[in-house]
Formats: sequence, structure tokens, C-alpha cells
Amino acid sequence: MLQEKPSDHSPHLGSKADLRSKIAFMAAQTSSGSTRSVTYREVAHMIDHTNLRPEAMRDQIVRLCQEARDFEFAAAVVNPCYVELAASQLQGSQVKTAAVVGFPLGATLTSVKCFEATEALKLGAEEIDMVLNIGALKSGRNEEVRTDIQKVAEATHHAGALLKVILETGLLSDEEKKLACELSVSAGADFVKTSTGFLGGGATVSDVALMRQVVGPKIGVKASGGIRSASDVRAMIEAGANRIGTSSGVKIIQEMRDQERTSQ
Repeated sequence: MLQEKPSDHSPHLGSKADLRSKIAFMAAQTSSGSTRSVTYREVAHMIDHTNLRPEAMRDQIVRLCQEARDFEFAAAVVNPCYVELAASQLQGSQVKTAAVVGFPLGATLTSVKCFEATEALKLGAEEIDMVLNIGALKSGRNEEVRTDIQKVAEATHHAGALLKVILETGLLSDEEKKLACELSVSAGADFVKTSTGFLGGGATVSDVALMRQVVGPKIGVKASGGIRSASDVRAMIEAGANRIGTSSGVKIIQEMRDQERTSQ
């Protein structure tokens, strides 16, 4: 586990009041790709430690949260039914409780997504990862997609929380990915995110680079889906990601820590 506290320039998010300004700072640092080696401590503060399996049990969520506290991850991401449990486990730490909304298909009604987000926020969620309406995007119903995101963003920001929009890049063309990013920015999202990890493949370096190119330093980029090693993480950060979603966070940080110690 990590022992030292992050330095002042760490990308670990602080109080709700300055979350979005910190994201802008983080995004600016990676808008043209990282050009230096990141330490395992810095990477730890970028990781969303995740368990969204439908068969996830209570004790597994408790362990997820304990690991997130021990390794000082950015957030623990859980299904809505576990938000209250996760929030109680993370109380007193800097680790945020994140909930998924409209997951994993993105095909629920906007009103349902707003209700789901609002209920999760009431139970202690501080970040919301929503899936956009993929079918609407591919059908060219751009205003419907933008409104879907905007309504959830309004509900999320009203509670002082962050919104990440999952594009499900594996199901989109490059032009659709660009459009999804543009709509997310205009709708008030705080992050765009590659994938759910359940459909259409996971994060790729080319998709992260494309997303960063489109959003620039305006908002964050989260790489998620199939990220399981230190080399995967470094590649995503190099491409412009400033948040990493993975269920392998502990393994990745231990691997990076061992590499750093060996190189000293």
C-alpha cells in the first residue's frame, strides 16, 4: 500500500468545490500526451478501482474499497446497489465513490438515467459514469444524445459531483467518436470515457489519442476496458488519458512499484 501522501501537484482529486478546476488542470497536462515517466504514486491517484460484475458480492465490494483506500486510488466504481456500502467504507478518505448509470447499454430513458444518478448521489456517490445513448448517436439523433448527457450532467453537478460519459468506442466509427466527444463537451460532461468493458472491446491507444485531440484540455479522458498491466497504463497516459478505469489496479501499482525499485 502507499505510505506517503500525494504532493501538491498530484492529480488526486480533492474537495467537491474544486473538482472541475482540477480536472481542467489535469487535462491541460495531458492534452498533447505525457512526455515524462509517471511514478506509481501518480498513477495510483489516476485509477478508478472497479468492480461492476453482476455477480459481485458484498464482501468483494468491501475489499475493493479497502484496496482503494490502501493504494490511494482516485475512486471506487460500483453498481448503484452498492453505492451506500461503498460510501460508508470510503468515508474519511480521499477516495471517491463512483456509480454507473444506464449501464452497460445506455439505452434507458433520460428520465430514468437522471433518477438513477440522483438516487446514487443521495446515497453518497461523488462521481457518475453514464453510458450515452449509443443507438441514438449512430442514428444521427444528435440533439437527443446531447440532451441525454446534459440532463444527467445537471443532476450530477447540482450535487457537486462529476460526470463521466462512456462512449463505448468499440461500437463507433472514428467520426462517431469525434461527434460523441463534441456532444459530451457541449452538454457539460467532466470526462469522456472509452468503454464499459462489457461491450464492443476495451480501450485502445488510438481511441484515447483521438478523444484527447477532440476535447483538448477542456475535460478529462478516462481509458477503461482491458487495462491490466503497467505498460497498458503508461501507453494510455502517453496518449492523453488522465484517469484509468481497471479492476487490476492493485496488480498494476505493485508492478510499477517493483519496476521503480529495481531501477533505483
